[in-house]
Amino acid sequence: MNPSEFARRRKTLMRMIGEDAIAIVPSAESHIRNRDVEYPFRQDSDFLYLTGFEEPQAVAVLVPGRPHGEYLMFCRESDKEQETWHGRRAGVEGVLENLGADDAFPVTDADEIVPGLIEGRERVFYTMGRYTNFDARVMDWVNSVRRMSRGASHAPNEFVSLEYYLHDMRLYKSRAELSLMRRAARTSARAHKRAMRTARPGQMEFQVAAELHYEFECDGCTPAYPSIVGGGENSCILHYTENSQELRDGDLLLIDAGAECQGYAADVTRTFPVNGEFSPVQRDVYEIVLAAQQAAIDKVVPGNHWNDPHEAAVKVLSRGLVELGLLKGRTPKLIREGAYRQFYMHRTGHWLGMDVHDVGDYKIHDEWRLLEAGMALTVEPGLYITPARGVPKALRNIGIRIEDDVVVTRDGCEVLSRDAPKDPDEIEKLMAA
Repeated sequence: MNPSEFARRRKTLMRMIGEDAIAIVPSAESHIRNRDVEYPFRQDSDFLYLTGFEEPQAVAVLVPGRPHGEYLMFCRESDKEQETWHGRRAGVEGVLENLGADDAFPVTDADEIVPGLIEGRERVFYTMGRYTNFDARVMDWVNSVRRMSRGASHAPNEFVSLEYYLHDMRLYKSRAELSLMRRAARTSARAHKRAMRTARPGQMEFQVAAELHYEFECDGCTPAYPSIVGGGENSCILHYTENSQELRDGDLLLIDAGAECQGYAADVTRTFPVNGEFSPVQRDVYEIVLAAQQAAIDKVVPGNHWNDPHEAAVKVLSRGLVELGLLKGRTPKLIREGAYRQFYMHRTGHWLGMDVHDVGDYKIHDEWRLLEAGMALTVEPGLYITPARGVPKALRNIGIRIEDDVVVTRDGCEVLSRDAPKDPDEIEKLMAA
């Protein structure tokens, strides 16, 4: 992404917090997987959003109106020995040259320098509770200024959560962000097609997952979250990630898998028959979910509120459950009573962006938020029919979810993941090829 994109974000944030404030944003921490092995490092989304810097042990400080530079970065120094073992570092010089920082310092100097930056500011914008060790450092910095304030120094009077402004900014996607999200969605669609072409009875769920991840990696992406590859009864487990069972002839396979491209996630779900052909009852349930999704997508337009797509999906699903004989009664009454929740227990979507379940409020002053151009969300109705009293045997262990990534446009919406097949005839044709 062009460095000017990050500079624009920082300028916007500094304008919002004002010249009497300071914002402190730490990088993510590295975590040990076991003994000497670390988990793959993934940068903190807020830090990445403002800096584009993907190294650990770094701190970004924004000081609006500071004559000697408003954007300061603390990072690891270049170290040939450490870089031989663990990879290249940008170092102070690289940060200055490539990241647009007004000034940069070794991260080991932060305790000495940051209190002086805090001094004279009225408010500290910082997100407490995410990194508890760093929370303590920030409090130490502020308290050191308070101790000095008995003289001529002035300590901040207020802590403000940085999320208040920053997460609202992240809710509206720029052209550059949408370009990356489109790429993540296209990569995800290719991965789902690959799974449809290669899945077959007798294969293991983890083998299908490997096909997905191969497609991600070939396009320079990573999995945005642990892939869900659930066949048969596992398709009814919403967050099934064991991916350890054999695929059986006659079962459905639910795959919830998305790629992450330069920090931006896709989140796509498709459900298809392991043997390549929907049974009549499977197709009946599938078409109900597909109709519910289309009804929900039709409601993703500027001016509608966040819950409109969910309400549209619930109406279609409830009516379909009556048609299947799983519910009895009038649809409006069933909806009021929440009868559908036995088979559809989650909401129809969530915000999408740098985090799979991205930041942003769903309600403002207890009212559903209105959809606006630039907002990105998932639309993912489903039905999960587990064995229970009154459930016909033919319907048991049918789990179907259809999920697409959608961005609100000026006059409607764009389905970013539209290349992933979801028409049942198209799916069968692809699998038969």
